[in-house]
Amino acid sequence: MGSSLPSVQTVALVRKLGGPVEFVEDYPIPEPKRNEVLAEILYTGVCQSDLHTKQGTAAGPDGQPITRIKLPHVGGHEGIGRIVRLGPGVGDQDVAIGRYVGIRFSSRICRRCEWCLAGTEQYCPRATNHLHHEDGSFQQFIALDADYLTVLPDDIDPKVMGPVLSFVRLMNIKQAVKNTGLKPGDWVAVVGAGGGLGHFAVQYAKAHGARVIAIDKGAEKEEYVKSLGAEKFIDFGVSKGVASDVCTITSGGAQAVVITAGNPNAFVDAADMLKTGGIISCVGIPPGKTYIEAPVSQIVIKGLRITGNLVGSLKECLEAVDMVRSGAVKPHVRILPFKDLPKVYEELENFEVAGRVVLQIARE
Repeated sequence: MGSSLPSVQTVALVRKLGGPVEFVEDYPIPEPKRNEVLAEILYTGVCQSDLHTKQGTAAGPDGQPITRIKLPHVGGHEGIGRIVRLGPGVGDQDVAIGRYVGIRFSSRICRRCEWCLAGTEQYCPRATNHLHHEDGSFQQFIALDADYLTVLPDDIDPKVMGPVLSFVRLMNIKQAVKNTGLKPGDWVAVVGAGGGLGHFAVQYAKAHGARVIAIDKGAEKEEYVKSLGAEKFIDFGVSKGVASDVCTITSGGAQAVVITAGNPNAFVDAADMLKTGGIISCVGIPPGKTYIEAPVSQIVIKGLRITGNLVGSLKECLEAVDMVRSGAVKPHVRILPFKDLPKVYEELENFEVAGRVVLQIARE
């Protein structure tokens, strides 16, 4: 590994799905292979998907738990790091020692399939990711594919840009809002508005000129989402009918419902919140087989649309970074030490996290 870098590192390891997080301090630091770089991780966000993967409840497209997960498991897919070593064959002048890079959900792609060639490489059937197939950002050092590298501007704030690299999740929101076709003055309901995904959705919708109804629980979340620009708030813990409340506020239904929560209950009556021609944008992925309960007749007669939003392409991720750099979107983060990860998982299980928690990985 060389004299300037250690040979081992600290990682947050899960030995079996459903097991506890262990902090292992003698985990090998990878040697970058051909066309790879080694990055030191500075900060990383913690996502509900990290929790579901650790627990073994993350759902695949068939609604069944994803079983193709590398074990032992090192999670994390919202990291910011700096390049500290170049592997053989790395010759791009933009890929240099000291440059900021993002550790996103997607790790490697084939670059040859129809989705890669179309610029929608997030759907590449041969892709790997940092959540299931490769060690992620809950470690001090990581090897990254230099040919599919998220190289970031030098002027970013790595504390804030970590959850923006929430690239995986932030781009869900950006794409979700784009896919709704919102026009200035349209109503959009954001379910899970006070969470890590939801607080981005509120801001993106406002940036598109929409009027936002935030749906979440508790007075603290209400104050928080209204500070972000939400016009109305519905507390699902108090409301006798969230869908009817949305329809009352909007005089007939919202143009779009963006569901950022990972709770199955958030999806059940989403169709009832919509006006004719409305769209449901699914972003959060709940465990198990969760269904949107809507009669086919309702979908057909009202001309409703349902879309899913996984992650953004590399190009879209960099567009999201620019929105944050310009001040159009302001991530709300709480910085905690790396070893607070188990406590953060507990808070996520209890839906107690407002905005995004970011862990400081690098030592001062």
